[in-house]
Amino acid sequence: MSTVRAHDFGTGTLSRASALVHTLLTVEALLLLTASPGLAALLLFDPDPANLPLAALCLLPLGPALSAALHALHHRSRDLTELHPARAYLRGLRINAVPALKLWTPLLAWLTVIAFTLTHFSATGLPGWWALLLAATGAGCLLWGAHALVLTSLFAFRARDTARLAAYFLFRQGRATLAAASLLLLTAASAGLLTEAVPALLAAPLLLSLLHGSRPVIAETRKDFTA
Repeated sequence: MSTVRAHDFGTGTLSRASALVHTLLTVEALLLLTASPGLAALLLFDPDPANLPLAALCLLPLGPALSAALHALHHRSRDLTELHPARAYLRGLRINAVPALKLWTPLLAWLTVIAFTLTHFSATGLPGWWALLLAATGAGCLLWGAHALVLTSLFAFRARDTARLAAYFLFRQGRATLAAASLLLLTAASAGLLTEAVPALLAAPLLLSLLHGSRPVIAETRKDFTA
């Protein structure tokens, strides 16, 4: 009997739930710690469109932090006796920081250009349908970024190959793209209706949901694009 109990310890439903909560809290804390310099600096700026480029600079550390969090959540253990979320996060940060920045930096730059143009659209003299086109382009870039973030966090591709795969999966895996769109809408709604702190405090659960919705992308990438 004692042998069975020792074997079963850490694998029951309650243990798995405890392991998940522990992993989410640890990853959330480490993500906020990694991104804290930029997030703290954001508090110093007024919500003025002129500050958009500075805000983008402040958000640069968030890319590697999100990538490390995805890596840790993907490699999480369901066993309460085998939990190492901090180790997995730090490993993800070490191996993914530079690859993530190679994709995160141009994405932020392009989104900043779009946001700046939209906030000053009346001064451009362009017809109104251009604003809709820019907004749609920005939404598409965010969805591409969601796929690219998952791919660069879990696979060791070159940045240009990750960018191509992320664009390929936008339409190839429509359900995964719709799942990412739902999460982006939820994030935007919670920030707009409540406070910008809500998405930051719920980053780990949101990223876990992104991983869940991206399972077809991960499976196809592993099957068709890795040796």
